[in-house]
Amino acid sequence: MNKTIRHAAVFSLLLVLALLVQATWVQAYRAEALTDGSHNRRNTIAKYAQPLGDIVVAGAPVTGSSRTRSGDLAYQRTYTDGELYAPVTGYSSQAYGATQLEGIYGDVLDGSANRLKNPLDALTGKPERPGDVLTTIDPAVQKAGFEALGDNKGAAVAIDPKTGRILGMVSTPSYDPSTISGTHDGDAWKRLTESEDQPMLNRALRQPLPPGSTFKLVVAAAALEDGLYSSVDERTDSPSPYTLPNTRTVLPNENPSAPCENASIRTALRYSCNNVFGKMAADLGQEKVRATAEKFGFNDAEQDVPVRATKSVYPSGMDAAQTALTGIGQFDVTATPLQMAMVSAALANDGVMAAPHMVSKVVDADGSTVESDEETGSERIVSSSTARQLRSAMVTVVEDGTGANARIDGAEVGGKTGTAQHGENNSKTPYAWFTSYAKDTAGGDEVAVAVIIEDSGAERSEVSGNGLAAPVAQKMMRAALR
Repeated sequence: MNKTIRHAAVFSLLLVLALLVQATWVQAYRAEALTDGSHNRRNTIAKYAQPLGDIVVAGAPVTGSSRTRSGDLAYQRTYTDGELYAPVTGYSSQAYGATQLEGIYGDVLDGSANRLKNPLDALTGKPERPGDVLTTIDPAVQKAGFEALGDNKGAAVAIDPKTGRILGMVSTPSYDPSTISGTHDGDAWKRLTESEDQPMLNRALRQPLPPGSTFKLVVAAAALEDGLYSSVDERTDSPSPYTLPNTRTVLPNENPSAPCENASIRTALRYSCNNVFGKMAADLGQEKVRATAEKFGFNDAEQDVPVRATKSVYPSGMDAAQTALTGIGQFDVTATPLQMAMVSAALANDGVMAAPHMVSKVVDADGSTVESDEETGSERIVSSSTARQLRSAMVTVVEDGTGANARIDGAEVGGKTGTAQHGENNSKTPYAWFTSYAKDTAGGDEVAVAVIIEDSGAERSEVSGNGLAAPVAQKMMRAALR
């Protein structure tokens, strides 16, 4: 054979082998990645080829699907009371993807999840009918919170302390996911994503801010658990005025005439005495306060409900003065409304925290359960004695202290107000917080609620946890106990 022809033949054979190897690699190792790729138009076509399954609240779907008039996407997502439920559902958009429950359970809602298929269908790749996602949301609680927040910028979370079921998750201002569910919604998307008010931000889960005096519950729990104080009625070692350790900076109390000097934990919570909890945190030290905070859920970077919440933070590497400031929920302490609702829920549930979640079941097209919240667990956070004592002190806050606007006739209500500094040297309008629980003294129903008002438009002097946040919590708790 001619040498040139032989070399050409060998080279051609190598090219064929290279093509075979490449094809094998693509089919065996890259097929799934290419199929699932975000740029694969076929995935979007398949997803919207039939009506999607629904996200369900109290037996009624809050999502739907409508037939499109043109194009290769047969159906488009629709929403009932979209602004009300957007913090729960998220959005499913033909152009911008999906978020929150729409994203997490996307394969269930479009029927592609293997758990919806029988073994034969899974092998053949036969498409399955979409399933539904059943939430734990109570529509009365959700609506009460949404209407009470109104035009304020803020958020609220309500939890059943016994089960961990999230009964309400509200964030305002909100948006209607229907406005961005199609392929030609660029103007609406731009308005939403460029708005200074961030209506698409789920403030209940994704906006950790200084919790202010609501964090005093965590510090009090740490002191009781550690044995620094044996009772909420024992006098503390708390001079007033209190100077931050190793500084000349005095930590002031909101009410200079309040009986805060050496006040008991009950009195200190009632009047929200900064000197008591600043000194308490410094005496405990940052490690002990952090340990208790982390039991309640702080510093957990994987807090899923099942939507992942942004981590609430108790900091490290502080000096004594900074540790004292964390005792009043300042310095670098941050918390989401979900986190502060978890604190009240654990105390209401005798010191045991049931894992918070907002999906009760996932079902297939025939209504058979493929996932259930029975798998969620619980964990003891503080002793029964600590929880009982702090509940008693929280009741004092509502009955005789700074949380009077949370009272509900016929119910045991306990709470803690908070006003957190905002901006350098507290130059901006403070955040108003309230965390609470309520128990129906007759029926036994329970609920824990946390509310933050980031901005109400009120004058600085009118901003308080009791004035702004407690009324929202009261309405949500009353709706849960109805």
